[in-house]
Amino acid sequence: MSEKLRVEAHQPVSFGERLANSQAFSDLFRDGMSLVEETATYLDGNGRQESKKLERSAALAYATESMRLTTRLMQLASWLLLHRAVKEGEMSLAQANKEKTKVKLSATDTHDAGNMELLPDTLRALIERAQTLQSKVRRLDATIHNRIPPDQAPSINPVERQLGLLKAAFGTETV
Repeated sequence: MSEKLRVEAHQPVSFGERLANSQAFSDLFRDGMSLVEETATYLDGNGRQESKKLERSAALAYATESMRLTTRLMQLASWLLLHRAVKEGEMSLAQANKEKTKVKLSATDTHDAGNMELLPDTLRALIERAQTLQSKVRRLDATIHNRIPPDQAPSINPVERQLGLLKAAFGTETV
């Protein structure tokens, strides 16, 4: 075995990099960008027409929530595009980790239920889908960027690891 392969065999696999290149990420990217496009089309077309028919308080709620939705989707699109750049080899995961600090993936906003009731059904559905997407992206972000530096990773005895895998596979405490 060459020295390089021997060294690589002892290096942990970067789950984050693998996940950024996975089909799950590709699906999330496709769904996220599709939602961005669908929302833009709605807000520029039917949504604009629907908002003109709303009473004053409902129109204010519409303006507020559509702005929140647009902001949330632009942040999500930024995160998705950043990680697509990792997938395409245009930047490293470490570079993406640095750049992602500019993207705000805050916890899902709380909405006034009364205001939400005033909104057209289509806008409410888009808001719910964006919140679901945001939750998925936040989970994926935490998984991808939760790296333990190699010098802080606990050393695991390979035999103990294999015994642990056997115990887990067979559901027993003794092997």
